[in-house]
Amino acid sequence: MNCMMRGKGSASRILLAGLLLGAAAAQAQERDRRARIDVESYVIDAEVNPRTQSLAATAAIKFTPLDDRVFGLAFELNNALNVTRVADESGRAIPASRNAQDYTIRLNLSEPLEKGKAVLIKVQYEGRLSGTEESPIYGIRFASIQNDFAYLMYPSRWFPINDYMSDRFSAEMNITVPSGYRVLGSGIDSKSEAGDKITYSYKFSQQSFPGSIGIAKGEPARVSTQGATSFVYFRSGASMAQQYGDEVGKVLSFATSLFGIPPSASLQLIETEDGAPNGYAAPGVLFLNPRAIGKQPNIRLLVNQIARQWWGNFVAPASRNHIWITNGLSRFTELLYLEQTAGPGAMETEMKDLYVEALTVEQPPLMQSARLEDYSPEYWAATGGKGAAVFNMLRDVIGPDNFVKMCKAAADQFAWKGMSTDDLRKAAETASGQNLQGFFIQWIESNGAPEFKTEYTVFRTNKGFRVMGKIAQDLDTFRMPVTIRIETEGNPEERRVDVVGTTSEFVIETFGKPKRIVVDPNNRMLRMSNTMRVLVAIRRGEQFAEVSEFADSLKEYQKALDVSRNSSLAHYRVAEIFFLQNNYQSAANEFREALNGDLEPKWTEVWAHINLGKIFDITNQRERAVNEYNFALRTKDNTQGALEEAAKYVKEPYQRPARGN
Repeated sequence: MNCMMRGKGSASRILLAGLLLGAAAAQAQERDRRARIDVESYVIDAEVNPRTQSLAATAAIKFTPLDDRVFGLAFELNNALNVTRVADESGRAIPASRNAQDYTIRLNLSEPLEKGKAVLIKVQYEGRLSGTEESPIYGIRFASIQNDFAYLMYPSRWFPINDYMSDRFSAEMNITVPSGYRVLGSGIDSKSEAGDKITYSYKFSQQSFPGSIGIAKGEPARVSTQGATSFVYFRSGASMAQQYGDEVGKVLSFATSLFGIPPSASLQLIETEDGAPNGYAAPGVLFLNPRAIGKQPNIRLLVNQIARQWWGNFVAPASRNHIWITNGLSRFTELLYLEQTAGPGAMETEMKDLYVEALTVEQPPLMQSARLEDYSPEYWAATGGKGAAVFNMLRDVIGPDNFVKMCKAAADQFAWKGMSTDDLRKAAETASGQNLQGFFIQWIESNGAPEFKTEYTVFRTNKGFRVMGKIAQDLDTFRMPVTIRIETEGNPEERRVDVVGTTSEFVIETFGKPKRIVVDPNNRMLRMSNTMRVLVAIRRGEQFAEVSEFADSLKEYQKALDVSRNSSLAHYRVAEIFFLQNNYQSAANEFREALNGDLEPKWTEVWAHINLGKIFDITNQRERAVNEYNFALRTKDNTQGALEEAAKYVKEPYQRPARGN
């Protein structure tokens, strides 16, 4: 069984810069540096040819320089696209060069641009986007033109962009395709026909990220439910269109109750292909990977992507250092929806796993998220995992009603604008009437998570009992309200205690005799403990194993075992590595250790038996193999199809896959 984390490791791209000496060299460096500009709008005229998998386009870019005496400009553009001409507003050619390492085109201007004065340039470019080209985001396909469909998403840099994910813009896109194809995009649409071609035009007048289009054949499935209309363009998942449309209506209704009126009254759902991201949200458009669509609606994916209609498109991060707001709130919305549909217990279970993910990344602080590579496991663990954990704690501190008030106020105040972490803090303070500066400094600007230790003494009083004690933790700047539960011979009692600095004292009166004190009994706080330390080490090991860095993976699993020799999950993961390396004796030993451990999570038992059976089949011990498969069947645990797997190999021996040359 493979229960490892989703996501791939990615190669780091390195920008090379030389130190130039002398007056002439300094001048060249000044001319070539990347200037700060603010792109206001695009007018893109493009023709997409599905037969040749090609794109030819002209992008008219209106922008304003933010620096004075700008001689050099840089825009990010997919390396598969070749610039044929760049011209200024008067038609004069502008020299352009390509830097393939950072996916940029650099423009050298003959005269400096004036700060604050709007400029218009036109970039003509063309190329082939078959989906096999190297993506600007390693290992994930954001652009592909096929014979019967196509998608060109903003992260693919299919048009020249500035300040990725931060510089918002309006856009007019005129996309020409052969007759029989339909173009899908953001904004008000129209179309015109000329011969055997159709031009679809989309105008999006707000400042957002309307830079993604899809191309499909045929008519969509139109689904209206709960006041929302969905246009579903699924190919392999066509039978799922009605179910997805129904779920969109439910999720939009829920998200509206949290965030206010949706930016778009209808959504277009477009199926992409394997290798594309599981989901991507543009204004009014959701792109979904066929595997992610699945045979049952992927509710959590839908919730996450629909939340991005508000957080990411309607309200954007002021810069990439604030991207945690978008990713964290979208992820947290998944859990809030789970709480509504499956109950608080289901949310708490998921929150434990989320906190493990959040603690796998120690650096950088969330306020420095721009240092993380886009779509990397570290990026999602920090901005999505820890970001959602922060929102969960914030909701606990200010209360659920004030949390909703904060979200609606922020969405209203920053509609079609960029929002910073300070802006979010002020919205939370306004909604709650609390000073939250310490909270945001602790969780957004700082690293680390507290590990609580308690000491206390119980005294009898005339009215019951008095508990006098202190909470210790190792973060000197820490300040947070923490819940303490005192379990007594009667009903338990809970109190909020302000934990400030490394040691905080408390005095609590109880009626019943205290038996035990539990800090943060509902696990609302992102904090470290021995149990959490084990789970975090295992999660890091899983991340290394997924990219075949087995030596580093084993080191992390060993860290978990150093804390808890009884961890079935740690032993199971070590066994998986040995099994993959064909070290069957060591693998068998570790699967046995997993069975002799704490059996947490429960599925380790059934899958350890199955894998022992496979080892015995490989080593020609059929009777022992069948015995293990039968042990697996007796657990009645069908996690990820375990019982079907065991039954299959009871009937026929497991065969080791053929080795490559």
